[in-house]
Amino acid sequence: ERGASGGREKGTVFTSDIISTVEFNHTGELLATGDKGGRVVIFQREQESKHQPHRRGEYNVYSTFQSHEPEFDYLKSLEIEEKINKIRWLPQHNAAYFLLSTNDKTVKLWKVSERDKRPEGYNLKDEDGRLRDPSMITTLRVPVLRPMDLMVEATPRRVFANAHTYHINSISVNSDYETYMSADDLRINLWNFEITNQSFNIVDIKPANMEELTEVITAAEFHPHHCNTFVYSSSKGTIRLCDMRASALCDRHAKFFEEPEDPSNRSFFSEIISSISDVKFSHSGRYIMTRDYLTVKVWDLNMENRPIETYQVHDYLRSKLCSLYENDCIFDKFECVWNGSDSVIMTGSYNNFFRMFDRNTKRDVTLEASRENSKPRAILKPRKVCVGGKRRKDEISVDSLDFSKKILHTAWHPSENIIAVAATNNLYIFQDKVN
Repeated sequence: ERGASGGREKGTVFTSDIISTVEFNHTGELLATGDKGGRVVIFQREQESKHQPHRRGEYNVYSTFQSHEPEFDYLKSLEIEEKINKIRWLPQHNAAYFLLSTNDKTVKLWKVSERDKRPEGYNLKDEDGRLRDPSMITTLRVPVLRPMDLMVEATPRRVFANAHTYHINSISVNSDYETYMSADDLRINLWNFEITNQSFNIVDIKPANMEELTEVITAAEFHPHHCNTFVYSSSKGTIRLCDMRASALCDRHAKFFEEPEDPSNRSFFSEIISSISDVKFSHSGRYIMTRDYLTVKVWDLNMENRPIETYQVHDYLRSKLCSLYENDCIFDKFECVWNGSDSVIMTGSYNNFFRMFDRNTKRDVTLEASRENSKPRAILKPRKVCVGGKRRKDEISVDSLDFSKKILHTAWHPSENIIAVAATNNLYIFQDKVN
């Protein structure tokens, strides 16, 4: 792996600068990040040049805009954070780019477009925009377009609001590209991109009596090819696959994925660590990947009773669950991603470590995203965590891991070995070593 650290790096970490989501667009030419301050920063990949072929993988800031502002719900006396929870790109059909961004309550559709010409020679206005006295106009001019410095504009085209009582945790664009869904703790809504004042409720797990509530929705995603199929995961460690052709309200699932719990592993923390924090369809649509606190699991859509693959992300933390519960780290929500060919999966851990698992060779590696070892074009060295006994020189002790440095959000280029890793307020972009 070759490292090229990019994005925002500051000495003091402001909460508003903490990156909360990372997403490549469908071609991988653009990379969007959202942060806790409600901002979206889009990076664009450098075009290849004959003089500097090694710069091909570098991403530079393309556009920055304020997507969400802090709000206040007067009916409930609640502050609504501006933090961007998720970003999802739409496929590009013309010169402009479109993306969805959401905070806890409101989803927005943004158009990002370029402008390199401006109109000049108006009849009723002068060049500064001031209105001219009509009595002074003696000739009729035809306005012309003049070249100007390239400007990237972001404009909100749609605002989808007032449909969620609880916090939105997921948005997913359907493969028909006409609709998308937004999921909160208890409900999933289906939207049409053209209609902002109405959505269809397709899942509702809210009990009549809230004291009977036993689980919440943690993540949801549409199938990449079948527009009628979607999955959602729960805090109980289960995944439900639903078919919208069966009924308008998908309360009855088509498939139910759950692994029976091993009684020998039962503990006070079992329910907490079995909660699924992320669910992702493979690009092929054949598999589902889920992330819980300690593991990543791969499920075959044709087998519901157990996963076909289970990967231990940081099993050395099993003995530390008590202290992780006390400092609230046990509730951290780690995401997981597939590479373009579904052969490798990646997810984050603590101490700015992230893990990669090769599904074919069954090899895995732990890498670190930090400013010390991420000089441009530096090779990343695999890291190892020592659980006890004698520590080797290149190993790090489990007791010296920094739990405040965590990698929750990662993204993988859709077709190349380029990854983006968000570590607090820093964005790191790594790519395959080029000989």
